[in-house]
Order: sequence, then structure tokens, then C-alpha cells
Amino acid sequence: MIKKKTARTSETVSVTFAVPDEGTAVSVVADFNDWDPYTHPLKRRSNGTRSVTVPLPRGAQVRFRYLDSEGRFFDDTDGDAESNGYGGTHTVLAV
Repeated sequence: MIKKKTARTSETVSVTFAVPDEGTAVSVVADFNDWDPYTHPLKRRSNGTRSVTVPLPRGAQVRFRYLDSEGRFFDDTDGDAESNGYGGTHTVLAV
């Protein structure tokens, strides 16, 4: 799983959320999209991944998970996990 950060403006950073394409639709659900699975679906790429790029406020700390079309949540293994208060975890990313 990959997160790429590139400067967009002095106020925002473009973050690319990517996972290996395992044949099911995936979306990123996060505090920056009110945990809505329809806001940021990952698109299938020719390199065998699914990804979406999201502009986020520079200096923000965001919490997110991935949700697949089977209803399974999973965290980004490249990020830091913290308790989500519901018996599970989510990934924390400093932008």
C-alpha cells in the first residue's frame, strides 16, 4: 500500500492512496470525507493497483481506513495505526 505526498499549493498537499488490485472495488473512508465510502473510490490502474489522489490541508493529521465492496475495512500497512474507539484501528497520516 502506498501513500505519496506532493505539494499542491502552499495550503494543500496531494496525497495518493493506493492498494493492490485484488479484484474488488475499494474506497478510502476518512475523517476528511465524513467516512463516506462514495466520496473517494479508488480507480483501477493498469499497474495492478487501485488509487485515488486527494488534496488535503498542509499540516493536517488525518485518520482513514480502506473499505472494500465486500464490506471489509482494512488499514494501510505503511502507516501508523491507532485505536478507533470501536474495538478496531484506523491509520493516522500526518500531511
